[in-house]
Amino acid sequence: MERRNLELTVGIFVLIGILCLAYLSLKLGKVELLGGDHYQVAADFDSVSGLKSGASVEIAGVQVGTVERIGLDPKGSGRARVYLKVQSGIKLQEDVIASIRSRGIIGDKFVLLQPGGSDTVLKPGGRIRETESAVDLEELLSKYIHGQVK
Repeated sequence: MERRNLELTVGIFVLIGILCLAYLSLKLGKVELLGGDHYQVAADFDSVSGLKSGASVEIAGVQVGTVERIGLDPKGSGRARVYLKVQSGIKLQEDVIASIRSRGIIGDKFVLLQPGGSDTVLKPGGRIRETESAVDLEELLSKYIHGQVK
């Protein structure tokens, strides 16, 4: 009988350890099982060169969301539409500016949001109107080398 109690106790501790490990893995990996507390907004850019899904969305250097997905504008304008997942506690003004920036010279791309001065808040599912596309270093170097810089 004692052996059975010992096996049961060890089994319970192993199960608790596995559950703790699973919880930590989800938290450290920033995986959300139930969707989290976010809302989505979209922004259209002329170029999103180097930006990837999962890239961070920041305001003043603080991460407030992620890039959910990237596609073409459904209206056929030839622009790229970026869908941003922003924490629900963050209120974006209607005149917020979204720009694609790079960490260092050849670092990862991220979306920087610069708050506006409007009193109107952007609603979930809304669209950011003011955008600045990524700077393409290869294109700039090519223009400089071929003497097309103005």
